[in-house]
Amino acid sequence: MAPRENLFKTAIREGRPQIGLWLDMADALAAEIAGHAGFDWLVIDGEHGPNDLRSILAQLQALSSSTAEPVVRAPVGETWMIKQLLDIGARTLLIPMVDSAEQARELVRAVRYPPHGVRGVGAAVARASAFNTIPDYADTASDGICLLVQAESRAAIADLENIAAVNGVDGVFIGPADLAADMGFLGRMDAPEVQSVIEDAIATIVKAGKAAGILTFSEELNRRYLALGASYVAVGADVTEFSGALRSLRSRYRDGGGDPDLATRAGY
Repeated sequence: MAPRENLFKTAIREGRPQIGLWLDMADALAAEIAGHAGFDWLVIDGEHGPNDLRSILAQLQALSSSTAEPVVRAPVGETWMIKQLLDIGARTLLIPMVDSAEQARELVRAVRYPPHGVRGVGAAVARASAFNTIPDYADTASDGICLLVQAESRAAIADLENIAAVNGVDGVFIGPADLAADMGFLGRMDAPEVQSVIEDAIATIVKAGKAAGILTFSEELNRRYLALGASYVAVGADVTEFSGALRSLRSRYRDGGGDPDLATRAGY
């Protein structure tokens, strides 16, 4: 019995657009709610979200019945950390700050068992193998693992063709905010100079036969990137959506607006 197919990996290989959402609330219930919203992929953010191994595990468990693919973003691309994330059941990893093809090759080795890599062999006691109920897990694990690397610096853009050519890298994700900052446009990813680099990067990744991805909160830009061939695009984050919805709700009752007795009459 092999692990179930990684439908997200299949989709981006085929160039089918996948719409995603960032999960930064580090909360299993919030993740579960997002899992029922119809997104294709959901990023459990270990880099900027206040997550640790156990909170990531809880969110993976909460999403186990969702059709959305959980994508775990590691804080950094350390081999020991990747080993732990894989063992708790993450199978699609997003690794930040990948600046070179050599770094990308080391990440490929980190997600593969010997003799093709350096992943520690211990899945028999881990969630990844359904606690040893998938007897051929070690032989088939690589088929389901999807490795996405983030290019978000001038150094990464300079080596992008080589990064995208690394065998075992399934996709290259453009980090627009960090890239803009490294280019001298902090907080201005919409600057024409930055957008030109992003569009060229998407073309380079797609030309290499790899999946291109990105995250912005601009619908106009996201649709532009999809039209350019990006196949996995994240369009928002749970924190910003929740915060914006609450502010919008409160604003409708500001300055005497709304019915002050509504909550009482509704039984709250």
